[in-house]
Amino acid sequence: MNMKVILTAKETGDRFSEKEPVSFSEDRASIHIQLDRELKYQEILGFGGAFTEAAAHSLSLISPEKRKEIIHRYFDPSEGLGYRFGRTHINSCDFSLGNYSYVEDGDTSLESFSIDREKKLVIPLIQEAKEVAGGELSIVASPWSPPSWMKTNGEMNNGGKLLPEFQSVWADYYSKYIEAMEEEGIGIWGLTIQNEPEAKQVWDSCLYTGEEERDFIKNHLGPSLVGHGHGDVKVIIWDHNRDVIHERAKAVLSDPEAAKYVWGTGVHWYVSEEFENLSKVHHDFPDKHLIFTEGCIEGGVRPGAWDTGERYGRNIMGDLNNYLEAWIDWNIVLNEEGGPNHVGNYCDAPVIVDTVNDEVRYNSSYYYIGHFSKYIKVGARRIGCQISNDAVSAASFENPDGEIVVIVMNANDREEEISLAIGEGNFNMTLPLHSIATFIIG
Repeated sequence: MNMKVILTAKETGDRFSEKEPVSFSEDRASIHIQLDRELKYQEILGFGGAFTEAAAHSLSLISPEKRKEIIHRYFDPSEGLGYRFGRTHINSCDFSLGNYSYVEDGDTSLESFSIDREKKLVIPLIQEAKEVAGGELSIVASPWSPPSWMKTNGEMNNGGKLLPEFQSVWADYYSKYIEAMEEEGIGIWGLTIQNEPEAKQVWDSCLYTGEEERDFIKNHLGPSLVGHGHGDVKVIIWDHNRDVIHERAKAVLSDPEAAKYVWGTGVHWYVSEEFENLSKVHHDFPDKHLIFTEGCIEGGVRPGAWDTGERYGRNIMGDLNNYLEAWIDWNIVLNEEGGPNHVGNYCDAPVIVDTVNDEVRYNSSYYYIGHFSKYIKVGARRIGCQISNDAVSAASFENPDGEIVVIVMNANDREEEISLAIGEGNFNMTLPLHSIATFIIG
């Protein structure tokens, strides 16, 4: 039994670098990782990123060759990150070029419904990514806000709530969107009820309490989806931070009439790294699922930063070790400012394109995501993984073909000696400072 080692490290040129295979030894390091392939947890559905208007616009401003390269390096199943998930917005979000919806003001019949805006930039990008991926992508669609006329504050930005008299119309809006996307050859795998329902943002936003989300699903959205033949689309609640995920999930999933329409709970990484809260949701509602729907580095671009990649690694690992099944990054690409963003809420992304000089930069986050997404295959199962101390962090999986994949991260300012054991004997290796390694045991 041999082990393949793939390494990315800050102080070296190693980026997905395959190192010399490590063989068995009887020696054991002070940092010891014991694997148990008999102890199996959740199935992994895959990884992905978001198709926003900002990402699509940025990619439209660079040369066709570089655009193709970026899509290839994300979605190609063997040479890229192997992305199989995507997220996109219903109506506009902050990473759109401005506020917009799909209907004319006051059109409760939804006869004017049109996604022509998405046909310009977003849909061609999704179609191109699907082609590179070589099959269907699991697309999660999320609204940031209903049209302004459906809301208490009369605008898409600055929070507000959905007016009660428009709940049924808004529920039917989701089905209209699903059908319009299907006409473009894009299936919608899942829907979230509302992006960040507890945040009053200066951009597109809409507030729901847990009880309001429960009642909207139970009385309007669930019946509307089933009635329009979309009962197979996975309904995802919460779509916000970990801090109160358990309380918000409980508010909806404790009601059987609401829960019967719900596939699972979505989570973001802002505010909190209380990964154990995901396990609380899993243990209380084991028949429901957990999916990461958004995370990014806020505050604009961070050229050359390494801690940004480590934040990705820490969060992906923490969530996967607490029953998460799928992980979706935010914008796949942003421009040199960290936009465009129609309210100036600039952020970083794993890939930044300089639209002035036609240049592409792959950030540390791109590589940290890839240490999971490239090697953990769809249908993998998390397996038992015990670490002797917390100097490093690790997560382990068994792929459908039986190979074992272990991701180990060293975020320290010093190298660490580790040993990995599965069955008899150990694999020993030195992990460079600020590095992440994927070990494949076959």
